[in-house]
Amino acid sequence: MIRLLLVDDQKLVRQGLKAMLSLESDLEIVGTAENGEEAIAQVETLQPDIVLMDVRMPVMNGSTATRIICEQFPGTKILVLSTYDEDRDVSGAIRAGAKGYLLKDMPSEELVNAIRSINCGYAQLAPGLLERVVSQKTQPSLSESVPPALAQLTPRELDVARLVAIGATNQEIAQKLFISESTVKTHINSIFNRLNLKNRSQLAIHANSVFGNGTPA
Repeated sequence: MIRLLLVDDQKLVRQGLKAMLSLESDLEIVGTAENGEEAIAQVETLQPDIVLMDVRMPVMNGSTATRIICEQFPGTKILVLSTYDEDRDVSGAIRAGAKGYLLKDMPSEELVNAIRSINCGYAQLAPGLLERVVSQKTQPSLSESVPPALAQLTPRELDVARLVAIGATNQEIAQKLFISESTVKTHINSIFNRLNLKNRSQLAIHANSVFGNGTPA
């Protein structure tokens, strides 16, 4: 059973999502919240597996709440469901630690499948968003210096680390960097050795903590 917390400032949206998702035998709605501040309190009390998070809300926005939840409750995954697909909203949520970013106009069956995929550890982005997020991650400004924590990585390994940080699969990394999947695996193993990491999850957490520094909510 996948335990869900629904966070949206619109009551009708919360009620609609609850009614729709409750029809699925493997999904359980354990609570709802209307802003980020309430979401944090609910996560602490209810310990859901996944938070379905809106972005633009009063009191505390979704990106800020996502960052706090990911830091304090690492066992809970965040899946953003928003009306907005502006780069600022998408990159802010992903850098804060969200495992996916979807839009509210998506078919209900696709949302259900996305929730299941997030629960299994996969990232989920609405069509067209992956390319935009990857572009921002892999094309730093000329004045941007390599973070000290990753200074020992090669430029290509930095590209791979950035993509792992946003949840890209080996196949997606290979396609974006125009290399083979076996080469991607080689780079990832090299990164593990250079940074003394054991697995992909540790790399994602490490890379997110570095690339996310200084990112506004």
